Amino acid sequence: MSREQRTQVSTMLRQPRPDGPQSVEAMRAGFKAMMARMVVPDGLRTTWTTLGDRPSLYVEPGNEPGDEPGNETRTGPHNGPHTQTRTGTILYFHGGGWVFGSPETAMSLTGNLVARTGFAAYSPDYRLAPEHPFPAAIEDALSAYRALLDNGEDPSAIAFAGDSAGGGLSVTACLAARDAGLPMPAAVVAFSPGLDATRTGESMDTKAGVDPFFTRESLGHTGAMYLAGADPYQPLLSPAVLADLTGFPPMLLQAGTDEVLLDDSTRLASRAREAGVDVILDITADVPHVFQSFAGVLDEADQALDRAALFLTQRVHGPATAAGPAR
Repeated sequence: MSREQRTQVSTMLRQPRPDGPQSVEAMRAGFKAMMARMVVPDGLRTTWTTLGDRPSLYVEPGNEPGDEPGNETRTGPHNGPHTQTRTGTILYFHGGGWVFGSPETAMSLTGNLVARTGFAAYSPDYRLAPEHPFPAAIEDALSAYRALLDNGEDPSAIAFAGDSAGGGLSVTACLAARDAGLPMPAAVVAFSPGLDATRTGESMDTKAGVDPFFTRESLGHTGAMYLAGADPYQPLLSPAVLADLTGFPPMLLQAGTDEVLLDDSTRLASRAREAGVDVILDITADVPHVFQSFAGVLDEADQALDRAALFLTQRVHGPATAAGPAR
């Protein structure tokens, strides 16, 4: 673990920003530019497809027989099913405060989970606020899960995963699926999840100034767009405070000590434990929000992703299938 690496990451995240709230367009452009600097594993195969009612980026491990070195990554329309044998599918929800981000901005995370597990992943391009506030993202996540099940995927072969707002979505989509009578996925992995729209966690204050990325004000700005006047005191908006997690699959919650959202994870872990859920709370010292995206730059990021991959491969036990993107 390198103090120099952590300092480098913190300095990058503390770059001066414009004063006052930014426009939606500026936030989206800035986040896209920042995430374009993250390292994505080589040798992945990517295809745009449709899952449920939304576009989705399908990501597979590369290096199948017949792949030419240096030509493993493919994008564009899907021209037929690949014949890769795999044993699991990750439904990955990107971060971005419900307002910005896309499957492409999350590729450092989705790609690393795919590369480290050998599973394939779908990353839905769910609708964003303010154009589409709560509960649009949850509806899209649930639609994506239904599509996988309707396509013949065994729920024991599916894991939900996500970062930040997408980490929260991995939990709230699980709540929505359970309440709709759908079978639970095999596991949930959440990186620095946003799980409390009430913003009542102690870390909101104790980590103020320590967090190089978020402030209460910045979270309030994007949060208001997503809420659009909805009461934050409800399970689908604040599961860390209000959700009944009975019947949930095993969960891995990863966070860093240098983030104001830290207590979103610690409180959800407590609720999971009280509900008899298998939960691992994995806290890394002196790292920021979604530090896992700095894989290849920060040792702690690679180590955390290794732990997440181990968690998934131990819990996702679906039958091997010849599969390609859902149609």
